[in-house]
Amino acid sequence: MSNNKEIVETFICPWAGLDTRELADYFADDGVYHNMPASPVVGRENIRQFIAGFIKLWIHTDWVTSNILAVGELVMVERLDKTRTAAGDVDLPCVGAFVLKDGMIAVWRDYFDMNTYRNAFAKA
Repeated sequence: MSNNKEIVETFICPWAGLDTRELADYFADDGVYHNMPASPVVGRENIRQFIAGFIKLWIHTDWVTSNILAVGELVMVERLDKTRTAAGDVDLPCVGAFVLKDGMIAVWRDYFDMNTYRNAFAKA
């Protein structure tokens, strides 16, 4: 369990490459990804498709971690997602809660203000 923090830190890095297959491979077969403003997505392939849907306009993203805390299976990450998209740039403060089991992401809940995301596009 001591490497759960390292697994999440490693998971954050490939977001810059926007490779949905690589990102989905971090999840357990029955993993859950829940962007809190939306409904949860269950299953690795469904998660891959969901990620592909919301990043289709993304050109690049860089996640800047300000705080990370790991206790057992739980890893909490406070970060700023700096994303360049075809519609404009978005700096989105987030907090992610990850639950890992057997080295895989079992649950990922991301908390953020959807209006921050929408308003960034409205200014573009």
